[in-house]
Amino acid sequence: MSLLSKAASGARLTPDEALELYSLPLFDLAAAADSARSLRTDPETVTYLIDRNINYSNVCSVGCAFCGFYRTRRQADAYTLSFEDISQKIVELEAVGGSRILMQGGVNRYLPFDWYLDLMRHLKERHPTIRVEAFSPEEIKGMAGLTGMGTREVLVALQAAGLDGLPGGGGEMLVDDVRHAKHVSPGRISADEWIRVMGEAQALGLYTTATMVIGFGETHAQRVASLMRVRDQQDRAAATHGNGFSAFISWTLQTEGVRIHGKAPGAGAHEYLQNVAVSRLLLDNVVNFQASWPTMGYKVAQTALYFGCNDFGSTMLEENVVSQAGAKHSNTPESEIVRQIVDAGYRPAQRDSLYNIIRRVDPGEFDLPALPSTPSGQPRATAG
Repeated sequence: MSLLSKAASGARLTPDEALELYSLPLFDLAAAADSARSLRTDPETVTYLIDRNINYSNVCSVGCAFCGFYRTRRQADAYTLSFEDISQKIVELEAVGGSRILMQGGVNRYLPFDWYLDLMRHLKERHPTIRVEAFSPEEIKGMAGLTGMGTREVLVALQAAGLDGLPGGGGEMLVDDVRHAKHVSPGRISADEWIRVMGEAQALGLYTTATMVIGFGETHAQRVASLMRVRDQQDRAAATHGNGFSAFISWTLQTEGVRIHGKAPGAGAHEYLQNVAVSRLLLDNVVNFQASWPTMGYKVAQTALYFGCNDFGSTMLEENVVSQAGAKHSNTPESEIVRQIVDAGYRPAQRDSLYNIIRRVDPGEFDLPALPSTPSGQPRATAG
């Protein structure tokens, strides 16, 4: 059996086999990744979520060279939102049928831990139907350092106050030689710490996702090593409590107007699609893969649906982090997400943050032509 045939069958690959995939023709990789995706998700359906990103504060002490969002406390445009400001943003989300907020900020040493607990309680009292998925492992580590508590204790307290899950922020590249490089972020949370905090969250039943950013100048072998950290953690979670990463999301380094500009090569659409396909084939224990339209644009994100992705992400009513480093797309209405999915030849379905389908969407709701009835296994329309 050839490597591509093995990969397309959904069989588990070794790290060396995954490394070899990077040398294969791009569209051969796409075909294999699409086959593997079809084994694990409905091949005709692409899902999406109505949500909002809320950045509660931009004050941060880590100082990553690729981040254009963070500020020191003394800078004029440093901010921390009030509970009422955050609540008003959720009201706007509720008005368009949203079901989740992703909430992250910086590692802000000036906010006491009780502030976070009070915020969780406030949001759950005011917005009981909205899931709150907040605070990256980096932020959890910062809260632990502030309080003297362990990271698991911090998570237990936040969960009791209303936290539903952790977003995958801070994953980037789970190889310390890359993430701690001088031109990247020497002060960043280590790969081991990121995995440990995510494992603690999973053991508590909290929702988590895994993320990956390429373009720091890492090798293909380092990309495989990063993916293997995700796969290994997913195996551990399955063996102990069954609650692992709900999805994998990757994108390319955004460098416009940030300190890493000119010090890292970045990555283009070809590398992004290649990495999406390799990820789908290597991460055989992760079901859902999300295309990144905010960083890659609609056309590349549509194409990623043929490279192993089964989800088009979210409407993202607000985005303040990658947009500060050059990402050009954010705040897309539901109608545009649906149009992109339909134009790519798939059937759209709105989901919740746990990837349960809320409703099958009729394109006619948005004045789009219905997709023809296509027997399973027939070619889909070409993305365009």
